[in-house]
Amino acid sequence: MPLLLDAAYLFVLILLSPWLLYRAWRTGRYRHGLRDKLLGLSSISNQQSALVNRPVWFHGVSVGEIHLLRQVIAAFRQRYPRWPVVVSTTTDTGFEEARKCFPDLSVIHFPFDFSWAVRRTLQAVDPALIVLAEGELWPNSLLAARQRGVPVAVINGRMSPRSLRRYRRLGPLSRWLVRQIKLLAMQTDAYAAAVRDLGADAEQVQVTGSVKFDGVTTDRHNPRTEALRQLFEVSANDLVWIAGSTQAPEEQIVLDIYHRLRPAHSNLRLFLVPRQKDRFDEVAKLLERAGLPFTRRSSILDPRSSVVLIDSIGELGALWGLADVAFVGGSLDGRRGGQNMIEPAAYGAAVVFGPHVWNFRNVATRLVEAGGACQVADAAELERVTARLLGDVEERRRLGTAARDYVLRQQGATEKTIDLLGQLLGARHDRSRAA
Repeated sequence: MPLLLDAAYLFVLILLSPWLLYRAWRTGRYRHGLRDKLLGLSSISNQQSALVNRPVWFHGVSVGEIHLLRQVIAAFRQRYPRWPVVVSTTTDTGFEEARKCFPDLSVIHFPFDFSWAVRRTLQAVDPALIVLAEGELWPNSLLAARQRGVPVAVINGRMSPRSLRRYRRLGPLSRWLVRQIKLLAMQTDAYAAAVRDLGADAEQVQVTGSVKFDGVTTDRHNPRTEALRQLFEVSANDLVWIAGSTQAPEEQIVLDIYHRLRPAHSNLRLFLVPRQKDRFDEVAKLLERAGLPFTRRSSILDPRSSVVLIDSIGELGALWGLADVAFVGGSLDGRRGGQNMIEPAAYGAAVVFGPHVWNFRNVATRLVEAGGACQVADAAELERVTARLLGDVEERRRLGTAARDYVLRQQGATEKTIDLLGQLLGARHDRSRAA
């Protein structure tokens, strides 16, 4: 199977190479760590060489998963201090964020799923356990782990309807993939049912809830949020609307709404946070064409500007703490499936998102049912709901209180997850001693 997969990957890589080269030239993406990913030449430091156990390898695809792993790894290291930890990620932005979040740990690039790259990386890390945040199942990686006798766990697992359809198209391969996972710690009963439907055994699957509820901050006066408040001179009289994790064409929609609502709210300030780093300049040009005075996070010319473009990575979580009204992007166009609405809900903001939120379907549904968020059907309804919320402080307060209460009721998944990982490590250690 590895040779067939390698041949298929090479064919796809060659087929896509003109587009990938163009994207790399235009955006700078795909360049960082290419050698390590393609050849499996990542190496780990000896910072924790005094620890007697083999490392536990935690993997998060990009920035969102790295943020999720912060509290998981912190809790794991506190509970099991004798186990070294290695962190890997796939994207350039994820790698940068992982280096910031885990300065004292080895951070490596996750290898492309070529058999040679996977084999070399596994040999370099020599893990006792591989932990995948939310999932990303690659056949050669799972096969190589099985051949080395390394158990693999998925934590905070989810399986959206779109992902489930994609896995079903793989036929018997999807059953083989999920059967290689020792532990599938899923966020909800629905996600657990989905992986069982793909072929996972009942003993593989556990429901822990979402770790993302544990990692959020509810205090609007935390140091990071306060630093942003001072940086942009946000006053108590400002009415702050944050549109976060936005994708095209959501920035244009938000700007059009802002332009129409601003005359009724002279104290309205808009913070616009695109999801992708390589779209920062594109969104800046949108603002220039709209003729709106604005400032960029990277070059603050007017800290009191009514429109702020946040062209940085990793600050949205703290920025939500400034929001009176929070629009969570990736939810209007039907292609992305929504972004994390837990963070603004935890701060008690009045949360709004569009109809396409399959990545967070359970959270979105429960949040709306709890009276803690508004789900809109389209851009026109987004404008109506935003206008109503900006003009009604009591409704904003009611939504925010219900949202924060809902988030607090869901916490506890991290401890359940660490318990399950500890059981895997304990079982493996016992088997090694017996051998």
